[in-house]
Amino acid sequence: MKETTLKTLNRNQMMAFLEKKGCKVVGTTEEFNGSQGGIWLSGGQGDGLFNYYAEGSNYEFGVLASLSEQVMDRGWYFEWNDAGTIMCWED
Repeated sequence: MKETTLKTLNRNQMMAFLEKKGCKVVGTTEEFNGSQGGIWLSGGQGDGLFNYYAEGSNYEFGVLASLSEQVMDRGWYFEWNDAGTIMCWED
C-alpha cells in the first residue's frame, strides 16, 4: 500500500474532487450493485481520463496516470467493473 501524502478524503469529498477533475460520477456502488463504500463512475466518457484499452506511460491500468496518482494520494484507488464502468474505492 502506498503511503498517502495528503489527507484521506471521505466519500463525499472524493466524489466532489472527482467531479472537479472532470469525472462523470454516476452514483455510489450501493446504487450500482449493493457493494458498500465505493463511487460509481462512467469509464466511457471519451475525455481521456479513462480508457479501458489504453497502454503506455500516460495510463495506469486504463486511468490517466496523473489522475490515478492524485486519487491514490488522497487514499483511494480505481478498479474497472467493465469497459464502460469504473469504481473508486477507499484504500
